[in-house]
Amino acid sequence: MSVTPQRREGSAAPSREDAVVAELSQAIGGPLGKRAALPRRWWGPVRIALLVAVVVLLLGFLVDQPCRADGWADRADRSMWTSLCYSDVAFLYRERGFADGLVAYRDSMLEYPVLTGAVMQVTAIAAAGLYDAFGGGGGLPPAIAESVVFFDLTAGLMAVTALGVVVATARTVSRRPWDGLLVAASPLLLLSAYVNWDLLAVLATSLAILAWSRDRPVLAGVLIGLGTATKLYPVLLLGVLVLVALRSPDRRSALRDAALAVVAAAVAWAAVNLPVAWWAPEGWREFFTFNADRVADFGSTWFAVDLLAPDLLPESVDDLAVVSAGVLLVLIAVLALTAPVPPRVAQLAFLAVAAFLLVNKVWSPQYSLWLLPLAVLARPRVRDLAVWQVAEGIYVVLVWRFLATLYDPSSPLLTNDQYALAILLRIAGLLWLVVMVVRDIRRPEEDPVRRFLTPLDPIAPRHRRRGVMPA
Repeated sequence: MSVTPQRREGSAAPSREDAVVAELSQAIGGPLGKRAALPRRWWGPVRIALLVAVVVLLLGFLVDQPCRADGWADRADRSMWTSLCYSDVAFLYRERGFADGLVAYRDSMLEYPVLTGAVMQVTAIAAAGLYDAFGGGGGLPPAIAESVVFFDLTAGLMAVTALGVVVATARTVSRRPWDGLLVAASPLLLLSAYVNWDLLAVLATSLAILAWSRDRPVLAGVLIGLGTATKLYPVLLLGVLVLVALRSPDRRSALRDAALAVVAAAVAWAAVNLPVAWWAPEGWREFFTFNADRVADFGSTWFAVDLLAPDLLPESVDDLAVVSAGVLLVLIAVLALTAPVPPRVAQLAFLAVAAFLLVNKVWSPQYSLWLLPLAVLARPRVRDLAVWQVAEGIYVVLVWRFLATLYDPSSPLLTNDQYALAILLRIAGLLWLVVMVVRDIRRPEEDPVRRFLTPLDPIAPRHRRRGVMPA
């Protein structure tokens, strides 16, 4: 029987190029040989990654079962925090008027961008309809039972969204399909996939990078605009695309494509925001008002500083956050413009989002999902991703214990100082990965992705059409 090679010459084989995977592969015979030809099978790298993701997402759903059993009835229930099954989803169904049939933005205030609000509203209508049709609830009060249905529908949507992120990551660099597995097997998915709706923006961002890499700047811009209408951070990609275009060998064409992406993003964002702003102006402004009025909150660098040195920071850290973000983004721009060769989109996108999180006024546990596909595309090395995600995992366990203590201070599980140190550990884990990515930009020969780029994986659009290989 003839055997057709599954990978082309030069395609990435994790057991050959990643030292940690190579060491682990010794248990099954060692790294893949240079002349090895794998037969085509139904289970290619992308399908394997999807299967792993399904298992991880199912495990995450099982982790939530202790809370699901009582419908996330009470935030003061310590077992909810210690069981690691907290989720915003059911609480927001009851607390933002969905359980009462109110319409988001018009009848009740909702501190989320409009596309996230639209998803919540449609899911709430479906949850109420399913509850009315099938009843149930295991003896729970109606509003709580409905919120469980709402959670189940939301969890299913987030799981499908996560699978989309895996596929987009695997397809972005065509010779590195196994990178999707690094997203699929991430403990961040297990711990945070169902906490909130952040995976919607993560998918939009991942698809935008994929579209840009396939020479589709308008589609990339539309996806960035829709992502920004879901969560604010995708807007950072527009600056990244401009920086990458400035370093393109064909600068004029690349800048034109970057401009197309910016215009498309603005049009897409306006198309979904302006109708809501006209229909319910006060409700539409709530997202911006809520975030402007927010003080230094859980998980943020500022919150840790305030816990360790209460008199050091001003009452409002808005100015500090804005100035710090500006300084970090300028440094990223300088790095991009002075690097020996043009940096990759994923590298700069990862640094920009990391900078945003490091100085943001709040850093919820699920926000680290924003970084997951970007980190994998920027630095697909098991050791470095593990350093970051272990720190994240420790933080998630400790932040829930800290919140349990706040709701029941009579029996503390974590002190203020210990929680501040948990935040600093999380920051240190992210900074490790940031340093690795910066090193790869300054020393491109260290970049594990660059040598696998093909004309189908351009640094900027039109490289593929003109046949110019990225340096």
